[in-house]
Amino acid sequence: MFTGIVEAVGRVVAMSPQGERVELIVEESRLAPHVKLGDSVSVNGACLTVAEEDPARLHFQAVRETLDRTSLGQLEPGAPVNLERAMRADARLDGHIVQGHVDEAGRVRELRRQGEDVRLFVDTSREFAALLVEKGSVTVDGVSLTVVGVREDGFDVALIPHTLEVTTLGTLRSGRRVNLEADVLGKYVVRYLERAGLVRPARDDG
Repeated sequence: MFTGIVEAVGRVVAMSPQGERVELIVEESRLAPHVKLGDSVSVNGACLTVAEEDPARLHFQAVRETLDRTSLGQLEPGAPVNLERAMRADARLDGHIVQGHVDEAGRVRELRRQGEDVRLFVDTSREFAALLVEKGSVTVDGVSLTVVGVREDGFDVALIPHTLEVTTLGTLRSGRRVNLEADVLGKYVVRYLERAGLVRPARDDG
């Protein structure tokens, strides 16, 4: 489990194919000394397992399902990534409950800047958008954010200066894929209502 509060921004050193898997190496000297083999780390919102101990770098192995379902497969050396270690049971929950299980990879429609107001618009499937509510929570590339508006095929969030400073979200551009995770509590509520026949499942045409 994670909180969606990014601890550090690392840089991709290598993406090395190994059969059906890819070895992902991220340079980040502040967190690396404090993780051990088998620890869980959120990389742009996707939960990955530390595969090797290294005081300066984080080593992961991503399977095909992870690469297909997320934007991790498009990472290249030098790309920045948001990092968060798994939450402690005795720690404060400053964001919201994040599983690190990416629901889908959406696409940035626009990063709109109007003075100090920065708004991020993301296009999604109708099925994902149906899981969101205004003022609810959503995770974008591992960052816990509050939903400002919801459309049938997407949503928007406001980005405060601190978020822009300590995460990768300020570098997003139109068309960029981003990893999305809806609030797990909302997902359970929607699934219960669907099974009870109280709401119809949202599905994209075609």
